[in-house]
Order: sequence, then structure tokens, then C-alpha cells
Amino acid sequence: MDLETLNDTPPWDWPQETAKRLLEILRNRRGSQEERKLAAELAGDFTVFDDEIGSALLAVIRDSDETEDLRSTAAIALGPAMEHAHTFEFEDPDDLLLSEKVFRDVQQSLRQLYLDATVPKDVRRSILEAAVRAPQDWSRDAIRAAYASPDETWRLTAVFGMRFVPGFKDQILEALSSKNQDISYQALCAAGNWQIDAAWPHIETILGADPLDKPLLIAAIEAAASVRPQAAAELLTKFTNSEDEDIADAAFEALAMAAGLSELEDDDDEDEDELWR
Repeated sequence: MDLETLNDTPPWDWPQETAKRLLEILRNRRGSQEERKLAAELAGDFTVFDDEIGSALLAVIRDSDETEDLRSTAAIALGPAMEHAHTFEFEDPDDLLLSEKVFRDVQQSLRQLYLDATVPKDVRRSILEAAVRAPQDWSRDAIRAAYASPDETWRLTAVFGMRFVPGFKDQILEALSSKNQDISYQALCAAGNWQIDAAWPHIETILGADPLDKPLLIAAIEAAASVRPQAAAELLTKFTNSEDEDIADAAFEALAMAAGLSELEDDDDEDEDELWR
């Protein structure tokens, strides 16, 4: 099975033996680094993810003899499954990607590795980016320390973490104006996730900017629907006619989300009116 072909194939069309093949490549210490890195990326997809995949990725992260690039890729690949387990917990056996035992082992190991100063910086950054998707008590302090760093790559990791850990409104608003576009992008995502109303002027500016930066624009489209759903419709409609399919799709999805959130707001207002009658 050729991994490049697999990479170009929608995950729902992957062959049945895909997970087994990815595990073989991940565990082959003598294999091509490029191939093992791609295997780690693909292994993070929900269609193949399970305890065995999660444990294999963790083994790569733990192994100091592996390359920094592969260890970082393996850490990032763990993130979505960690978030899924944290969000849905372990009530429905049919919906599990990770068992609770493996999930707790990964959580503990990521914390230990993050606190280990001998682990390379970029690996520690990737570990933190995976860990915050299933946050623990130590996550908030780690984000604060990373954001206080003069190193912009650490600050980028911190703002990414603010998307998943509450309590950083002021830092998110500050990061929106960062000259580093990657940091500004992550701040937009965080502002949308936490529905930070004070971010609205910045969102409006990006939606009206010309020329438009595509990733930043898509983040602003998505954030607009969350931050001010009723005001978003007027601003987002024009993007549904974009020749860029990604932008048009993002606009349609955001408008659908805004409509749903607006209905919830209207229901809440009606409930409040009823309460005071």
C-alpha cells in the first residue's frame, strides 16, 4: 500500500488493512523517515485511530533516539483523539477512539515529557499542543509560561492552547494584533471558540480587508458566526459567491452556524421575557 496514494484518498475510502500498515511503518525503526512521518500524520485520522495506534504514537514521542520531526508529528497526531476522548468521555463503547486506561496513560506521559527539560523545544511545543486538547490542571500554567516567552514559536503554541483552555480573554485580544500572522490566526480561532465579543471590531476589519489573506479570512468567517451570529449574516453572504471553493464553503457553514445560534439567542430572549411577565 503506497502512503502517497493513501494520503490522496479520502479516509472513508481507505482499505481495511490501513491501520495495520500504518502501525508496521511507525514501528519500523529502519524505515524511511519521510514515510514514517507521513504514517504518523495519517494515523491521527479517526477512521484508523484506536488504542494500538495511540500507544504506537506515544512510543515514538517517548523515544529520544527518534528524530525531533517525527516525535513532533506523532504528538500532533495524538491531539484530535485526545480532544475527542476529553469531550465525549467513555460512556458509549461504540464511540471510543481511546480506552480510558490508554487515555490516562497518554495524559500522564505528555505531562512528564513536557516537564522534561532534556526533550527538544519543538517536541515539547508539539506535546503541549496535543495535551491542551484534553486539558489538565497544569495546562493553564504551561500556557501562561509559553505566552510570556520572548520566543515567538512558544507564544504561537500558547495562543493555540488558548483555543482549548478558558481564562485567557485579555491575552487572546492582545494576540489578535500580533504582527505574526500565525499568532493572529490562532487568536481569531480562540476568540471565535470563546465567543469573545470584544474581538468583533478586529473580525470586521479582516472581513472587509483587501487584498485578503485566505487562512486569516476563513478564521474570521468562522469567528464571526460565533461572536455575533445575528450581525454575521450581512457580512458573510458576499463570501458565498467566492470563486475560491474553500472560502465559499466556510461562508455557507458559518451562515448555517450563525442561524442556529441566532435561534438559540431568540429562544433565550423569549424565555427571559416570559419570566418577567
